[in-house]
Formats: sequence, structure tokens, C-alpha cells
Amino acid sequence: MSFLAFFWICDIGFQKSINTTVDAASRANLETVERVLANTAPKGREAVIAELRDLDKLWANGALFEVADANGEWIFRSNGFLHPRTPVPNASENAVSFFTTNLDFNQYRIALAATRLNGEIFKIYAAVPTEPFDQALDRFRLIEQEALPPLVLIATLLGYWLSGKSLAPVGEIIRTAEMIGVDNLSHRLEVPKPHDELRRLTETLNAMLGRIENSFQRITQFTADASHDLRTPVAVMRATAEIALRKQRTQTEYEEALSRILQTSVETSAMLENLLLIARADAGAAGLEMHPVDLKTHIRRAQEHGAILAATKSLSFTSQLPESEVLVKGDAIAIDRLLMILVDNAVKYTPPGGRCEIALTTSEAEAHISVKDSGVGIDTEDLESIFERFYRADETRSREISGAGLGLAIARWIANVHGGSITAESVIGTGSVFRVKLPALAAV
Repeated sequence: MSFLAFFWICDIGFQKSINTTVDAASRANLETVERVLANTAPKGREAVIAELRDLDKLWANGALFEVADANGEWIFRSNGFLHPRTPVPNASENAVSFFTTNLDFNQYRIALAATRLNGEIFKIYAAVPTEPFDQALDRFRLIEQEALPPLVLIATLLGYWLSGKSLAPVGEIIRTAEMIGVDNLSHRLEVPKPHDELRRLTETLNAMLGRIENSFQRITQFTADASHDLRTPVAVMRATAEIALRKQRTQTEYEEALSRILQTSVETSAMLENLLLIARADAGAAGLEMHPVDLKTHIRRAQEHGAILAATKSLSFTSQLPESEVLVKGDAIAIDRLLMILVDNAVKYTPPGGRCEIALTTSEAEAHISVKDSGVGIDTEDLESIFERFYRADETRSREISGAGLGLAIARWIANVHGGSITAESVIGTGSVFRVKLPALAAV
């Protein structure tokens, strides 16, 4: 189709060029006759005829002309200039008219004009044969007809080769993608060298595979950790019950066994609740209800809860609050949960006689919550991972401390879903401080 359109445009252009050339030639001949008439008209009719006869002898290539008076009676006519076989337009003194007709069975392009000399009007017909131009056009069309089939064949073969070469990387991408599965998610597509759209597509697919691999690893790790942490308390409850039922026990022994089972089941229930919360958060179905809440109220409640826990370990738990209210848009239950997690951790990892503090400040449309303790601290290498699910710090921090390592992961999710962030700073043997930033609302 492209070649047909190209040849069609060339044909139209060639025809237009021929028409322009023929019109220019006939106009030039007409202007030559006008100049001869202008020079000889003052000398009389005989002189005009003699000059026109000499001019006719000079012209070649089949050019003809005729000069007539105002009544249409010809004054001079070239041999072969028969009367046109088509209607002749009216001659005008102000413009040149063109028409095509047959003279002596040959086709001519005729330029027609009228000129006034010495008070007399002369009609001039200047004819140029179109046969040479028609022959040139026919030869051009013949060349087109002969050249079109091989050009189409060559273009088809070349297009097939180019399309195969250009689509080869796509085929390689498809073959490689088909081989990637659960067992080899780390495999990546080969990036083409040219900086084109295929390279961008390959890099995008590799980035997507990287995200899928990370998600799959997290899911696998989550499943493994959850299975491990759930297997232990279930095993403890089963073993306690089996030991208690092996022989007759005293009431005190039964009560101790039941108490141990109850405590383990409570801890397991808390773990399951956390697992369900994280699962709902991952699915986007946590069901949080966002409303303006005053952080002062929640901080005060968290401090009271911390003080009760701290009393059992002879700890001091204080708070620092601003005088005015601090409003944020959030879910009251989720914010309480976030604060309780941080408070529980502060008390849990602070040895007897230590101190804990929760504080609230504001700056530049942000609310800042900090929970500080004088506990065992966190190693620098662990600070980057403590917010991951099921992560437990080293033995120094975790010794004799129960928990599944889900609290801080939930705390980070709550902070993020409220448009904030949570960070931690710590020094081994000195203590830790957890900082939460939340977008603050203007006070009403």
C-alpha cells in the first residue's frame, strides 16, 4: 500500500509538472508572437504577414500559431493549424486562456489571448504538441508498473526480516518469563543493550519480579514464623494437660496445671489477634474510623496504664503533656493500641528501679510522641529490623521476655496508616526512645 500511494503521488506530480511545462511553453510562444506583432503592426498588414511567416520557419518541435483579426478571419496560420475540434474559449485582452484540442489528428495545448495594436485587435493562438510529454508520462507509468512488483516483494521480505529481528527480544522475554516460577523467583530477564522501549519494559518487569520475590519471601517467612510461634504454646498446653492426666493429682497440682494452660492460651489468643490484625491490614480491611481525636487524652490514658505496669517492677512512669489540646485525625482504638504497645515494651525491657517517660509535643503542624525508658537498650544492628514481623532482638534484650515480635510491626502499620512514622534510638545498657510523628490538625 505504501508503494502504491508513493507511485500514485509521483504520477499526479509528474502530470502536474507536464501540464505546467506545456502551459509555460505555449505562453512563451504566444508572447513571442505578440512581440513580433508589436514591432511590425505599424508597417502594415503585409509586413506583419511577412514577419509571421519568417517566425513560423524558425519554430521547430511542431509548434504552431495562428493570428486572426477581431472578426475571426485569420491573418496568418501555420501549416497544419487546422480549426480546433473543440469549442474555443473567448479571447481576452487581460488574460491568457488555455485549452487542449486536436489539430490534424494530433493533440495540442493552445494558449489564446487578444492584443490591441494601433487600434486593431489581434487574436493569437499559440499551440504546442503534447505528444512528447504524453510519451514521457507513458514511459514513466511503464517504469512504475515494472518496478512495483519487485519493490513490493523486496519490501515484504525486508519487513519480515526486520519484524523478526525486532521481535526476537520479545520472544526471549516471553521464554524467560515462562520459566520463572515459585522455585526461581530470583531469576531475572536479560536486559537488551539498546536504550529503547523493550529495555524499559524489561527493566520494569525485573522490578516487578523483585517486588513479587520480596512479597513472597515475606509471606513465606511470615507463615514459617507464625507456625513456629503457634506450635510452641500449643505444645506447652498439650504437654501440661497430658502430664496432669497421667496419674491422680492433688487439687493444687491440677490448679497449677490449669493456670499454666490458661496463661499460655491467653498469650496465644493475643498472638492470634495480632496475626489477624496484620492480615486484615495487608488485605486493606482493617476497618479504621478516622475522626479528630485529642492525643492528650490518649497519652494520659497510656501513662496511667504504664504506671500500673511499672508498679509491679518498682519503676517510675511519668508523662509530659502540653497545656493545649493536640488534635490529629485518627482512629481512637488504633492510637490507643499504638501507645499501649510502646508503653508495654518500655516497662517490659526496663529492669526494676528504672524509669520510663511518655511525652507529647508539637511543631510545624506535627504531633511528636516519645516513649523513653532506661532499659537494656537495643543493638545498633537490630534497630533497622525491630519493626519487622516476628523479629526478636538478641538474647540480652529478649531473655525471659515473652512475645512473638509482632507489637512493633503493628505499631509501625498504625503510624503509617495515619500518615505518620515511627523511629527508634537506643544505646545498649542505657535505654531506648521511640518517636512517633503524626500530622496534627488545627485546634478548634
